[in-house]
Order: sequence, then C-alpha cells, then structure tokens
Amino acid sequence: MDNLDDLKAIWHTAKTDSLPTSGEMLQMIKKFRRQRLRNKWQVIITSCLLILLMVVILCVLPFKMLTSYIGGALFITAMVTLVATTVKSLRRFYRLDNCSNLEFVAFIEQTRQNQIFYYKKTMVAIVLLCSIGWLLYMYEPTYKYPLWFIGTHTAFIIYMAVMWFVVRPRSFKKDEDKLNALKQRLQDISNQLK
Repeated sequence: MDNLDDLKAIWHTAKTDSLPTSGEMLQMIKKFRRQRLRNKWQVIITSCLLILLMVVILCVLPFKMLTSYIGGALFITAMVTLVATTVKSLRRFYRLDNCSNLEFVAFIEQTRQNQIFYYKKTMVAIVLLCSIGWLLYMYEPTYKYPLWFIGTHTAFIIYMAVMWFVVRPRSFKKDEDKLNALKQRLQDISNQLK
C-alpha cells in the first residue's frame, strides 16, 4: 500500500497549471476550425467575384490588343488555381470534427506541411500568373503614354516586391508560429497523458 500512497502524492504534486482543461481544448479546436473555415470561405468568395469581374471586363470592353486578353486569362487561371487549392483545403477542415487530441495534433502537422507547400510552390505559381497577367493586361491602356506606362509598371513592381519580400514572409511566420504554439500545447497534453 505504501507504493499507492507515494503514487498519489506524486500525482497530486504534479504541476498542471499551464495545461488547458478538456473544455478549453475543445474550445481551442473549435475556434481554430471556425477561423480557418471563415478565412477559406472569404478567399473562395473573393476569388470567384474577381473571376466574374474579369470575365465581364474581357467580354464587355473592346480590347484591340491580344495582350489584354492573355493577361485576363492568366489572372483568371491564377484565381481558379487559388479557388481549387482552397476548396481542397476546405474539405480537410470540414472532416475535422469530433477528433481526439492525437488526431488533432496529426491534423495540425499536416496543416503545417500543407502551409509550407503552399508557401513554396502554389503561392509562387499564383503570384507569378497574377503578376504577368496584370502587366500584360495593363500594357494596352498605357503603351501609348510612356510616363503612364513607366509609372504604372514601376508602381506595380515595387508593390509586388514589398508584398513578396516583406509581407509574405511575415504572414507565413505569423501563421507558422500560431500553428506551432497550438501543436506544442496539444503535445504537452498528450505527453501528460502518457
């Protein structure tokens, strides 16, 4: 019986202040899921509206140069790619419902891997298609006016450089830190249970 008393003493002296309760864990999972689903739906709706707007512009406005149509097509291709990847990710989040802590840790790890793939591959393709599309699309309205041509293309290139080299890495780091913090809390709980 002495061993049981020792075990009880150890059990009661364990520091669990930093660990969330089971209710807090469920709230954390639901909040994470809700935020991600909301963000993904916003991306899908915005991308679909941009696709519709570009199709209307290409059909209504009479462009004389082929570059405008090629630019619009590249932009539409980029938005369709974004919608397709977001819908694929959306399905994963809808399947995340009643899950255990270990399943959620695995889900978070898969989300992190998908985020890295998106950052290194998919985002590069989408931004490249959008950038080339925008530059080609803006060629016709500005090619007759050298100052406008130089001004709009320079402003766009500066904007893209700031977005690519400043905003993009910060955004990725912020999302990565959030996922890692959530994953660490879940792993602390899982280690406590082992």
